[in-house]
Amino acid sequence: MILEFLLVSLNVVGFFPSLVCFLLATFPLDLTKTRLQMQGEAALARLGDNARESAPYRGMVRTALGIIQEEGFLKLWQGVTPAIYRHVVYSGGRMVTYEHLREVVFGKSEDKHYPLWKSVIGGMMAGVIGQFLANPADLVKVQMQMEGKRKLEGKPLRFRGVHHAFAKILAEGGIRGLWAGWVPNIQRAALVNMGDLTTYDTVKHYLILNTPLEDNIITHGLSSLCSGLVASVLGTPADVIKSRIMNQPRDKQGRGLLYKSSSDCLIQAVQGEGFMSLYKGFLPAWLRMTPWSLVFWLTYEKIREMSGVSPF
Repeated sequence: MILEFLLVSLNVVGFFPSLVCFLLATFPLDLTKTRLQMQGEAALARLGDNARESAPYRGMVRTALGIIQEEGFLKLWQGVTPAIYRHVVYSGGRMVTYEHLREVVFGKSEDKHYPLWKSVIGGMMAGVIGQFLANPADLVKVQMQMEGKRKLEGKPLRFRGVHHAFAKILAEGGIRGLWAGWVPNIQRAALVNMGDLTTYDTVKHYLILNTPLEDNIITHGLSSLCSGLVASVLGTPADVIKSRIMNQPRDKQGRGLLYKSSSDCLIQAVQGEGFMSLYKGFLPAWLRMTPWSLVFWLTYEKIREMSGVSPF
């Protein structure tokens, strides 16, 4: 178990393919996705905020170009440090949990078959545990990603840097403050991992058992492409809700001023902006998830092979 956790952590931060993909390609897409998810937020009208009118929905490309023109090119990587922290904890936690559930708790049948329903439950539980552990880093990431937008709206910046963000949130809200928005966050993680882990595991073993393909890079690549798409479709609505709850202003007691709960955020978004508002940021989310999933799974499988650990 410890070896597997170390392998996953190494996969996320130690191997150049994963790190380069994350820094140079996927994170700007993640930032763009978060900005799109916040645009047109109907609930802001309750606070008399004019941000809804000042930030029109511009689409993925225009939003990214707007960030570059208005804030600077390097702002596309604002929040990347807590994002790396988050991926180390999240990826290690979810992978170890899923494999423990698959091999020890649920177990495979005598013919090595792993039923889909077990994979679904295992994937969701793994996502919940991994994301709960990583919630503080995710919270800081989302809030730092919105700092540039706050500056353009004439609002004071909240943080001087990532460590100041952690310290400020801890000082204002205590330990509980670091887990603000954890409920919609684990809901999103459960759906994403049901799409990612379950799809990858199911598609990979289906291809091995029912096609001439073997347990090799082609099978890993096809499985990861499927998992990235399914994870994006299932996870985007919950991701929109999670991002909005994490970024909302709070009172002195740490209570949100816009949303009482994830269900309240969902209802307000659908009523005020329409059902498709739940898929704001889907395109950059999918474009980010697909290469990340591809690089992660190919690297992860290769590390297992090099380390003498059985294939996933």
